[in-house]
Amino acid sequence: MSVENTSEEAKKPVLVIVAHPDDEVLGCGGTIARLGREGRRVYIAILGEGITSRHDHPDHADKELLRQLHMRSQEVVGILGAKDVCLCNLPDNRFDTVPMLDIVKIVEKLVDNIKPQTIYTHSGGDLNVDHAMTHRAVLTATRPVSSCPVKDIYAFEVPSSTEWAFSQFEPVFLPNVFVDIHDTLDIKIKAMQHYESESRAFPHPRSSEALRAVAQSRGAMVGIECAEAFYLIRSVV
Repeated sequence: MSVENTSEEAKKPVLVIVAHPDDEVLGCGGTIARLGREGRRVYIAILGEGITSRHDHPDHADKELLRQLHMRSQEVVGILGAKDVCLCNLPDNRFDTVPMLDIVKIVEKLVDNIKPQTIYTHSGGDLNVDHAMTHRAVLTATRPVSSCPVKDIYAFEVPSSTEWAFSQFEPVFLPNVFVDIHDTLDIKIKAMQHYESESRAFPHPRSSEALRAVAQSRGAMVGIECAEAFYLIRSVV
């Protein structure tokens, strides 16, 4: 059940910027659901198209599977209680073939339209190149000038990318903020199961069992049942 929040805090939008469909769930699905229950307006932007990198050439990808994946992204918005999702269709796992300026301009337009106070995005040390470039584009597009509405930026971990870098790339993900998702972990897992083409069987990190174990492990770090972990990049108060 959602709780109406008429406070000034509830009026300040939150923007989640990710590289691929399912990253929003893996990285902060429980937090999105919690914020939605608290009356916050959460918007999701997915920069990449998804799945086409599984083929030798993007044109060889099954267009119907891609359409279904994007439809799932729209449906996940409702499961998590977010307001809307923007699909930007950059080439999957090929962000390094796109000029960084073009990615930055996409993020700048999102920030200009939504005017978020808080952004959640990828860690810069992830194994996946699209994650790393998304991280850098977000920081570039939200430089702390007086006209920028963004006050807080958090980086999250994505199972099967953050830990699989084995701390070999900078910045290494070192969480210092933890969000209690005891009441929304099941929603996160349900949303991930909705991404049928992206979910995997245990012991893969994107399995339901592994996601629950990670949440419990992060929670145990700070004395609660389950949590999502973030690295606070910057905060202006």
